[in-house]
Amino acid sequence: MIKNLAVAFSIFCAHLCTAQNVYLSKVAKTNDNTDKFLYQKTESTVGAEYLGEIEVQGFSNDDAAIFSLIYKKAKEIGANTFSFKPFENIDGTLQSLNPANYKIALYYTPKEELKVKKGMVYVFASSDKDQKININKKDYILTPRSYLTLDIIPEEVYTISTKKLLGSTIKVQPKTADENLYFQASSAKIKSDTTGNGGLNLKSGDIIGLEKSYAEFLSLIYEHVKR
Repeated sequence: MIKNLAVAFSIFCAHLCTAQNVYLSKVAKTNDNTDKFLYQKTESTVGAEYLGEIEVQGFSNDDAAIFSLIYKKAKEIGANTFSFKPFENIDGTLQSLNPANYKIALYYTPKEELKVKKGMVYVFASSDKDQKININKKDYILTPRSYLTLDIIPEEVYTISTKKLLGSTIKVQPKTADENLYFQASSAKIKSDTTGNGGLNLKSGDIIGLEKSYAEFLSLIYEHVKR
């Protein structure tokens, strides 16, 4: 009996150490907009109104679930844009993003002021293992929590494959470079509709098309790999 209690307590403590907590750490004001999206704010964005901050504590590989929590907290105060809010070191320098503890600043930005870099294909790795992929007959190995980008050439066919025996291959042919395309190569099942506005979709085996808001969140917490 005592041994079983000790084991249960150890499991409980381990869960506490790995659990991730998402909460509103600061609310400056609220906005009553009904925008469904939550996009990353660029440095060139003007007219963004600061609303508050979210803090994420603890590490998790379930990025879709964490984004769902962040999305819900952001919508509680009417945010439609976000940016990374780095912690400061003692000497005043800024820390890089730590996936086990980071802050996100929340804003409301009028739609006409949103600045989005267009014409890119984003391919994200999974959160927990190396991923070998092939794009237009060129091999890449993406480490966990990383992504690469390619410029869209209108009318060009992009063939993306996971290079596995039972893996999947998708082909896309963008007509223009007016939008971005987002995909994640993963062998794990990812829940759909994480935001209540489409979530994850276009599932094709272990290559998954991502909804823009979620993809922009991943581009914040994942490392961009230069080709």
